[in-house]
Amino acid sequence: MKYIITLIIIFNLQTSWATELVYTPINPSFGGSPLNGNMLLSKAQSQNKHKAPIIEQNYADKFQDSLERTYLNRMVREITDMAFGEEVDDSIFNGDSSFITGDYEIQIITSTTDTITVRITSILDGTVTVIEVPRFE
Repeated sequence: MKYIITLIIIFNLQTSWATELVYTPINPSFGGSPLNGNMLLSKAQSQNKHKAPIIEQNYADKFQDSLERTYLNRMVREITDMAFGEEVDDSIFNGDSSFITGDYEIQIITSTTDTITVRITSILDGTVTVIEVPRFE
């Protein structure tokens, strides 16, 4: 009997020492401490062997790229305005217009009242992509 009581006491003491195991994530994206974010980012960056190529451009190339981006942005804005029936400045589109940028020729064809057709032709290999934008007037 004394032996059984001793076993019960030992068993109760051992179970009272045990605690519940709780998993705490390290990554802050999954509920971990936000203070771990910088540490995880620096570890990932130190292991990254890939570096983005640095392309040096002279001032003339930068200026040309900026002009092309501005013109393309204006073309997209005007096509969007035309598609939704808003008032459009027709100076960019004199009938059918064409624009050559880099290796591509962009033609805007406004022949129908239902769609605006944009044809993009690769100067290098001659592939043609046609985009038809419906008008919502």
